Amino acid sequence: MNAIDHVRDMAAAGLHSNVRILSSLLLTMSNNNPELFSPAQKYQLLVYHADAIFHDKEYRNAACKYSMALQQKKVLSKTSKVRTSTGGAASNIQAQSLPSEIEVKYKIAECYTILKLDKDAIAVLDGIPSRQRTPKINMMLANLYRKAGQERSAVTSYKEVLRQCPLALDAIIGLLSLSVKGAEVASMTMDVIQSIPNLDWLSVWIKAYAFIHAGDNQRAINTICSLEKKSLLRDNVDLLVSLADVYFRAGDTKNAILKFEQAQMLDPYLIKGMDVYGYLMAREGHLEDVEVLGGRLFNISDQHAEPWVISGCHSFYSKRYSRALYLGAKAIQLNSNSVQALLLKGAALRNMGRVQEAIIHFREAMRLAPCRLDCYEGLIDCYLASNGIREAMGMANNIYKTLGANAQTLTILATVCLEDPVTQEKAKTLLDKALAQRPDYTKAVVKKAELLSREQKYEEGIALLRNALANQSDCVLHRMLGDFLVAVNDYQEAMDQYSIALSLDPNDQKSLEGMQKMEKEESPTDATVELDGDDMEGSGEDGDLEGSDSEAAQWADQEQWFGMQ
Repeated sequence: MNAIDHVRDMAAAGLHSNVRILSSLLLTMSNNNPELFSPAQKYQLLVYHADAIFHDKEYRNAACKYSMALQQKKVLSKTSKVRTSTGGAASNIQAQSLPSEIEVKYKIAECYTILKLDKDAIAVLDGIPSRQRTPKINMMLANLYRKAGQERSAVTSYKEVLRQCPLALDAIIGLLSLSVKGAEVASMTMDVIQSIPNLDWLSVWIKAYAFIHAGDNQRAINTICSLEKKSLLRDNVDLLVSLADVYFRAGDTKNAILKFEQAQMLDPYLIKGMDVYGYLMAREGHLEDVEVLGGRLFNISDQHAEPWVISGCHSFYSKRYSRALYLGAKAIQLNSNSVQALLLKGAALRNMGRVQEAIIHFREAMRLAPCRLDCYEGLIDCYLASNGIREAMGMANNIYKTLGANAQTLTILATVCLEDPVTQEKAKTLLDKALAQRPDYTKAVVKKAELLSREQKYEEGIALLRNALANQSDCVLHRMLGDFLVAVNDYQEAMDQYSIALSLDPNDQKSLEGMQKMEKEESPTDATVELDGDDMEGSGEDGDLEGSDSEAAQWADQEQWFGMQ
């Protein structure tokens, strides 16, 4: 047993720090005396040394050492050809026991991916012949292609993963996200479904995620619920998180929060989807709970985007936009595909008056999640903030035509129509259609109430809001009802509505202002009440559009560091 064997055994035993020290010393000896080790032994040493460095998370250094190992492998290949031609059978046996060259290339690509050098990672993996690509290589290539916008290549790689591993469910989700038909994807798994018992649910699972990625939220909800009710899949955390996310996309905040809480109770260490849950809780005004949730997730892992997004949402709804901007940027640094982080940063930039920068982030969120309406809403808000009514109208019409006439798309289009006096009647018609489909859809109720306020139809507005509040309790709706009641001189009930609104969200400044105004003015005038439902627009963010806060200077350095310019 030689020194190389000891290095190999320590590497297999996970003694990485020991491997790093010993392999470094042996490599120095080899450099000073090239005859000390054979080319094959030096190749082994370089790979084991690079593995130890990779374990220490020194990825740039590891990539360099892996590249040196590949150079050494070329030398070894030349000498092996000479020995093979002279009949060296022992050299063939030795070559079979060496670390795989394909695996070394995969490790280099892994280093580049972590370093966010995606083009370099693709170049390395593209250099591996198709027949020699393992499933994990194809999976990495597919994800890199999709991120780079090379959709056709991504589809090919995902399909290759499924050909080798028919139950690779993340590859299935990848294909569905790239608009591959659910029936085509299901056909690639049919053989394994028929050959393995208790897998009959898989075809329904594929159908559910096909609906999700097609933007058909209601059918996705019905399909996931049918799966979740099956005894074998009941209380599956992944299904519950997916169901909560689809409820959120459909604008059903109450059920979304309920399912997120159910998933969290089943798995206290759950991270996936908690950024959306934290955002919803912050939007509903439960800032103390959001702060607790963020702290708990930081204790689980600070290397995921979710806890940073949750803390960012807490800051945003506390009107600390500069801090929210920093936290959103940190989340994006950890996961550039985090849609919620992009929306958080975009909203913070918008509220700080940096609209053009916000637009870039909302567009990237749209690219990553083309079926999430809050991405489009954020972009439309930016257009409206910069008086780009034509651009906002074009975007709203595009959403309406692409995703169909549902309560959400109708309300988005109506929101833009409300900004132009010429299209006020069209806005009213659209909102009536939205409320006919979903009478409890809060955003549509808010927009209809705003329209009625402009027209001074206070009694009609009161009836609308009372009807909406019959089956739900929402801070904004209670506050708006208070505003309408003030307009008809019903001050006592108006005070009650403001109190209810503040009990739901103690940080709701507009309810507090309404209450204070009533206390100061014994006889309020019957002037038109200005209603503000901005916090129900866009991706749900509220707050004014002031350009700075007291923390701007404190976070300036961090903004530079995390690439916010």
